[in-house]
Amino acid sequence: MTETAQVELTLPELTIVMPVYDEGAAVVPVLRALESAVATPHETLVVYDFDEDSTVPPVRALAVELPSVRLLRNERGRGVLNAMKAGFAASRGSWVLVTMADGSDDPGVVEPMLALARSGADVVAASRYMRGGHQHGGPVVKRTLSRAAGLSLHWFGGVPIHDTTNNFKLYSRRFLEATAIESTAGFELATELTVKAALGGWRLAEVPATWRDRTSGTSNFRLRAWLPHYLHWYRVALLGRARRVARRRPSA
Repeated sequence: MTETAQVELTLPELTIVMPVYDEGAAVVPVLRALESAVATPHETLVVYDFDEDSTVPPVRALAVELPSVRLLRNERGRGVLNAMKAGFAASRGSWVLVTMADGSDDPGVVEPMLALARSGADVVAASRYMRGGHQHGGPVVKRTLSRAAGLSLHWFGGVPIHDTTNNFKLYSRRFLEATAIESTAGFELATELTVKAALGGWRLAEVPATWRDRTSGTSNFRLRAWLPHYLHWYRVALLGRARRVARRRPSA
């Protein structure tokens, strides 16, 4: 067997990308729960910005016990957006999952998400706003705006899923390789990729999921700073939908 063939045999099916910022030891139970829930061969990239990050020592110790977990230093510039982009670039799996380090995402839905991906979906959302999905805790304004954006884009924007803003999403490698990332701020990346998938004719799917606000640490989400970036992709989706409808109308 050639060296190339050996490498291909050992490639994980799934890459999990987890951006972190000073989570400390609180990240350990989150990673343990994730590793216990995911049966598919995978790698988990814990992406950090600087060596002094308090998340690094506990993850380094955990990686001795769980070899699928490894640290990845983000060399693209600080911030969650660059951390996610660094994770995408370093990923080796056929599918790439983004999940948060605060325990808000339900690891139990990862395998159902993969099942939809294997059936042909290029973007699979863990949806809080479809039937069976739930959201517990978090700032009321953030929750309200997120729900309004997801449901209105589903009903009026032609997006086939109900939750555009949740970053807990699974992407096919072919979709990521074909899609340029234009986001400049942070967590709006999920909205950008969802909108581009819908407008580009890629297949989207979703599973109901329960989101719970973090019970320790401080959220890095900055609504006021990032809202204009979300609104940009919201407008892109609605305008794209309007153009498609106009093209389908018969000429007079």
